[in-house]
Amino acid sequence: MRITGWRVLAIGAAMLAAGAAEAQVTGPITLERFGSFHVGGRLVELSGRPVREYLPTVGGAPLRIDPNGTHVVGQMYARFMVPATQRGTAPMMLWHGAYLTGVTYENTPDGREGWEHFFLRRGWTTYVTDAVERGRSGAAMVPEIYPPPLHLPTANPWERFRIGDGAGSHARGTVLPGNQFPTDAASYMNFMRQVVARYLETDEDVIAAYIALLERTGPSVVIAHSQGGAFAWQVAQRRPDLFRALVLVEPAGTGVMAEAAKLRAIPQLLVYGDYVDADPRWSVIRTNARRFSAAVREAGGTVEDVDLPSRGIRGNSHMVMMDRNGDEVAGLIQDWLAAQGLHR
Repeated sequence: MRITGWRVLAIGAAMLAAGAAEAQVTGPITLERFGSFHVGGRLVELSGRPVREYLPTVGGAPLRIDPNGTHVVGQMYARFMVPATQRGTAPMMLWHGAYLTGVTYENTPDGREGWEHFFLRRGWTTYVTDAVERGRSGAAMVPEIYPPPLHLPTANPWERFRIGDGAGSHARGTVLPGNQFPTDAASYMNFMRQVVARYLETDEDVIAAYIALLERTGPSVVIAHSQGGAFAWQVAQRRPDLFRALVLVEPAGTGVMAEAAKLRAIPQLLVYGDYVDADPRWSVIRTNARRFSAAVREAGGTVEDVDLPSRGIRGNSHMVMMDRNGDEVAGLIQDWLAAQGLHR
């Protein structure tokens, strides 16, 4: 077959484009800009509290703090990264789960790149947040404003997040067959170092802050994990106009059943890993999510429910984005978003 000059040029251009695309997903990440900010929050007045005097630092001077007055609470921290080549047609939010922060998406416990890197490399502008009362968002006075927080002992996530069983009072027990979470002692300790306190009775502050974030960024693609998935559904019911698509990675709750129809215009993807239906707790959570998704579909919405093992992607714990095959799952999400027309 004779190849004409223009065909040679076309083939050469295609090869250059393919090479550039490969460099984009394997080489250094080039940013146009990055930064951070806080959004949301409300004012709370305290009165009648005693003045406290304490020594703030060794060698410092005594300091008096009067806690009475106006406090800002319920604010949320957000960090954004804008790639030099933008291919996502909307900003991408990365919302974490309970007892966690935005670190969930930054790196894995064994030092691999996180989902933030994966989607930045594919041209998405990303927003990683620490939900209200966690991480860099800050908390509030206890018990005057927020109730005392809860903390997870080291053995809890091992079973709670379907990494293994039989942990007992120790940090690690038997690994579930085929599990792809990094389960060596050092990696699991790295994971536990990022587990933070969780305050209860703060849902309204969390939802208000997420709405404030989306009002600032504009309609977005939201990827939400675990408790963040329940929040995402509830935020979307209040402000469906602020969502372009919703990806729920093992959501730990649902939206309001009676308001399921409010989600009918938002394309939605649910993703679940291994051992969900066999787990006494997660099987109930998933059943509730299926029931809620069915109500959205009955109202005319689109919800795709992906069982990863049935797709040949096996070994995923609840912390899907940290598993050794996490990028394979991210690729599935990327393909789904592209099919929705949200990636150029």
